[in-house]
Amino acid sequence: MIILDSLENIYSDTPTALAIGKFDGVHRGHRRLLEQIIRAKADGLTPCVFTFEPSPEKLFGINAAGILTRDEKRRILEELGIGILVEYPLDRQTAAIDPAEFINEFLCKRLKAGLIAAGADLSFGAGGKGDFALLNAYRHELGYETVQVDKVHYQGKTISSSRIRSMIEEGQLEDAAECLGRTYSFGGIVERGARIGHSIGFPTLNITPDADKVLPPRGVYESVVMLKGCAYKGMSNIGIKPTVKEDSRVNLETHLFDFDEEAYGEEITVGLRKFIRPEKQFNGLEGLKAQLAKDMGDILSHNL
Repeated sequence: MIILDSLENIYSDTPTALAIGKFDGVHRGHRRLLEQIIRAKADGLTPCVFTFEPSPEKLFGINAAGILTRDEKRRILEELGIGILVEYPLDRQTAAIDPAEFINEFLCKRLKAGLIAAGADLSFGAGGKGDFALLNAYRHELGYETVQVDKVHYQGKTISSSRIRSMIEEGQLEDAAECLGRTYSFGGIVERGARIGHSIGFPTLNITPDADKVLPPRGVYESVVMLKGCAYKGMSNIGIKPTVKEDSRVNLETHLFDFDEEAYGEEITVGLRKFIRPEKQFNGLEGLKAQLAKDMGDILSHNL
């Protein structure tokens, strides 16, 4: 996948099928949009995602935690078959471009759009006045087709990134997974810890969650871990480890059920599948050990 992340390099040598949006979760609603441009490969168009970096919310001071890191978004889009990813550099000046100029200069002249797909709530350019109606108004003059993609619903309500963030913050990981089309996850490099889990029979792989990602409630979760191309079932705790009181830093530690090797320095992805219980402080390690054994039993019985 080719990544175009500066104004100077936003060009394509081949005609494109463009999907415009934030794609801040690459959730099921976004994927319906992406399907339109991926199908256009059959017509000789390169699937191209046009998004904005940073997001409009961050530019204008709304610092909502993200569902995906920038690297995670890139990886998912590449896996889906996107050929070009445009990360339009957003600042006060570039956000204020005339919407008609944006269509003509970037979408048509530079990216050779033959098809443009977007949702009905599309907004771009000065004052957010660029919308799907404007795209339609120029399609004959500039020689491209347009596709308006309907919203996807879950339990009677529209799937949106803000709704998914709320689900994650409330510990509704199963509902979040239904909306995302995948398990909500964190990636990182396995760090060395104090090995307290190892001393009580529950060794863990520890990573530090990305500071820009939305966090679920502190507690224990059923999880699945990708390590060296293999998937392992486990249980994870996200929190500050109040029983051992090492520090107040949020940590994600995971005990794998069928794994007994060192993995320091390895890259892993931890998917949180189901909330089990809130984080607790115990009087000592024996109390913690007993609770972890119960948690493990609850998770294993849930999967029978």
